[in-house]
Amino acid sequence: MRTQITGSVMPLLEVTLSGGEQIIAEGGEVAWLTPGFEMETSTRFGSGGRGGFMSGLKRVLGGGQLFLTEYTAPSSGGAVTFAARLPGTIKELRIDAADAFMVQSDSYTCSTGGVEVSVGLQRKLGAGIFGGAGLVFQKLSGSGTAWVQLSGEVLELELAAGQSMLIHPGHLALFRAEMNFEFASMKGVKNKLFGDSLLLAQIHGPGHVWLQSMTPAKLAGAIEPYLPDKTTTTTTSS
Repeated sequence: MRTQITGSVMPLLEVTLSGGEQIIAEGGEVAWLTPGFEMETSTRFGSGGRGGFMSGLKRVLGGGQLFLTEYTAPSSGGAVTFAARLPGTIKELRIDAADAFMVQSDSYTCSTGGVEVSVGLQRKLGAGIFGGAGLVFQKLSGSGTAWVQLSGEVLELELAAGQSMLIHPGHLALFRAEMNFEFASMKGVKNKLFGDSLLLAQIHGPGHVWLQSMTPAKLAGAIEPYLPDKTTTTTTSS
């Protein structure tokens, strides 16, 4: 298996497979692929194919899909390409017993067969963040390689033991699963979402953190004034 990430603003991930090699992704993630691939959709993929329906249910609780699709290359080999959904970066993660990760829901793109995608953290937030849907992190564990999408520009921080960082929840894109994570209410900060308090994510070292400059909620808010008004109806006379 060979991978190549190309592009800058809207990157592409091309996965080139030898005959019989496989890659797993959620439905609808593939942008294009060479002919001859066998495709199978099931709940059992991930964690070596052992999880079955319960693994699929964990993915749903983590903001993912119940079913995953396994792409198997023909004997001559082939390539599958995935496209970023938002401007940003595609990140490759090597996962094993010592390196599990927490990533924001909808960031997972694809992985090799030994990676398990499950719910890691859920928290209901105010209506102004994520459209009231709350914050959900998926946990990537097991053994293998996964690829995730981070939005906008990405800043990486290494927090030492005893260090912590306060982060707007939407900008916390990815962190190592063993790090301690909680929410902190910042009293006295007036804003349109929480009145006189601001809810921030507080993450504690040691460990590595990836912060993203763009959030889907803020992008949607920026373009909303330019969208057609769906409440306006047009009448025509005969």
